Amino acid sequence: MSALERLRGLPPELRNAGIAAAALAVSMILPWYEKSYVPKGSDRFVQSNLSAFGVFSFVEAAVLLVAAGVLFLVWARSENKAFHLPGGDGVAISAAGGWALLLLIWRLFDKPDVSDPGATVGIQWGIFAALLAAGALLAAGARVRAVHRPEPPNPVADEPDEPPRQPRPPRRRAEGTAVTEVLGESPDWSGDVPEPPGRARPSRPHDPSEEPTREDRRF
Repeated sequence: MSALERLRGLPPELRNAGIAAAALAVSMILPWYEKSYVPKGSDRFVQSNLSAFGVFSFVEAAVLLVAAGVLFLVWARSENKAFHLPGGDGVAISAAGGWALLLLIWRLFDKPDVSDPGATVGIQWGIFAALLAAGALLAAGARVRAVHRPEPPNPVADEPDEPPRQPRPPRRRAEGTAVTEVLGESPDWSGDVPEPPGRARPSRPHDPSEEPTREDRRF
């Protein structure tokens, strides 16, 4: 299947977004501004048209980037590229169209600077074509969001980061005698403390009261 056939197979609202982005990019070669100046050695005003590329600045670069980003998104969807955007394709396209529309409205009041110090810059019809394309891009993004078609599946993003952990088996409660069984029976400390080896037991003094009496001797 050719690339043109794949583009035709896209949903109509996504194709309209691509057409609006392409129109926005093409509008940048149209006359956006009109420059009026007096050439050297002349006393007459001369007017010349300037495209967006003739006074390329941050605003024109941002508009071109918006158009290129939407065109890439439409091409990627025609190729079934698996990636997800925050909020979906409709939110991304609407945000791009709204941002381009805001920049173009700002350019209506804040005209670009030119190199000639005595020159004046006016608005030409090409910038109104760009405004129309940016508005169409915003509407196309809203339509994509309203339809809410499913995006191509992304197996890398859908699979879990880690495999599910197996639950631990219940821990057996240790009995009170488990430690005693491991270490052996507890020592018996009852009775007299034995004498250390090599040390004689001190003798006690003789007590006459402990001698057996005469009656005891009979028995």
